[in-house]
Amino acid sequence: MRKGTVIAGGVLLGFAMDRVFGDPRRWHPVAGFGRAAMALESVTYADRRSAGVLHEAIAVGAVLGLGYASRRGGLPVTALATWTVLGGRSLTRTGTAMADHLEAGDLAAARALLPSLCGRDPESLDADGLARAAIESLAENTSDATVGPLVWGALAGVPGLLGYRAINTLDAMIGYRNDRYLRFGWAAARVDDVANLIPARLTGLLTVAVAGSVGGRPRDALRAWRRDASKHPSPNAGVAEAAMAGALGVRLGGRTEYRHGTELRPTLGTGPTPGVPDLRRAVRVSKAVQYGALLATAIARSAVITRTCRCAQLVVAAPVSW
Repeated sequence: MRKGTVIAGGVLLGFAMDRVFGDPRRWHPVAGFGRAAMALESVTYADRRSAGVLHEAIAVGAVLGLGYASRRGGLPVTALATWTVLGGRSLTRTGTAMADHLEAGDLAAARALLPSLCGRDPESLDADGLARAAIESLAENTSDATVGPLVWGALAGVPGLLGYRAINTLDAMIGYRNDRYLRFGWAAARVDDVANLIPARLTGLLTVAVAGSVGGRPRDALRAWRRDASKHPSPNAGVAEAAMAGALGVRLGGRTEYRHGTELRPTLGTGPTPGVPDLRRAVRVSKAVQYGALLATAIARSAVITRTCRCAQLVVAAPVSW
């Protein structure tokens, strides 16, 4: 079986496993990586960019090494790696549960669930604030938890899958602009920015494409993306969140309270403040984008395989003269 076929089949099977099983319930490798990264930080931490670069290189390098060592495991290993790094089903399931709690007026349950989606301070949020936080997190994490792994899996197989998840996890752990991580977390944040350049824009394009399925207009999603994405402090999250705001016809952004402090985020979109029905629509957008990303990366991977085979045939068929 050709390498490209193994990667494509393994990614497809891993996506199906995520749809059926969701995240591994016990001994999740990503959680294990997070614990290992925390232990490493106790050794590498210093309030310097150079220390953060070393931390990033060791943590991500070790995972890439593991990925390269295990890539010969073929389709089963590729499928297992894909399932491990994807989080699409758990993301939309959590979004739906949040909408259920808010619809029932159970703010306590909704606040308890919010940390599963993002790092904001739930105690400071009312029902509308919780809905907005959930929608913004759905938009960003659709890119991070599904589109990014699919893109890098299609590009580089097991090393791409594991390496991307390591990069994204480190950014979530230390990529903050606070007193502790402003310099130490700089490398993690910048590497994550680069790794998500393509996935975030594919997420934006797919959000535009599926806007009509939730009662929105693709041109509104595209307009919000072009007008507002660059205002966001993240060059990638801004794309996903602005496109989502336009697709839903709502306004995202504003005062955003984290446990480490408060940020005043730029306004994305021009509609009203989102509510519970908009959160349910955002879940539908996320699901559609995830399947769209699977189709897009499969087509792209097939095109690469076809082009490579044609090039090989031309080389073999070419007359040799010397």
